[in-house]
Amino acid sequence: MSVNDLDALEDLMRAANRGDQVSYHRVLTAITPLLRKVVHARGSALGREGCEDVLQDVLLAIHRKRHTWNEDQPLRPWLYAIARHKVVDAFRARGTRIELPIDAFAEGLPAADAPDPTTGRDMEKVLNALDPREADIVRAFGVNGETTAETAARLNMSEGAVRVALHRALKSVAKLRERMIE
Repeated sequence: MSVNDLDALEDLMRAANRGDQVSYHRVLTAITPLLRKVVHARGSALGREGCEDVLQDVLLAIHRKRHTWNEDQPLRPWLYAIARHKVVDAFRARGTRIELPIDAFAEGLPAADAPDPTTGRDMEKVLNALDPREADIVRAFGVNGETTAETAARLNMSEGAVRVALHRALKSVAKLRERMIE
């Protein structure tokens, strides 16, 4: 199977996430050469052995976090993000600092006022994991811009109860986000 056959690769990853070991082996076999190229391209200053160490870290991270891949999203950007972060981690561990002139890639930088397209999706994942009432209260303040009084009236609660519920909901959000980042 070729790594260019993305539909087949994503189908294999879905099967692997459901416990199919043969599919999982095929996914790893197909993505390893691609990830090796990505790691070597981004981490060439680490040397050949350093890049191979990073590749092993990438494969381990994929193994540990494969359940976090959203099966409705493309697989390749998820893989690239893991590889990119592991290369950065390797440079941080070495204490290596790379300075590049911004002029070299300024045209490729996104517009400063463009919203991060992943923020909403990540927040929806977190909100969907909350108790429905907590999610409603967080959305009321964070998304809809409601006041405490408006939220209290809509939910038939006292303003104090809304503030306490919001505080608890935000603590839950922080814990959920922390688990998502790990």
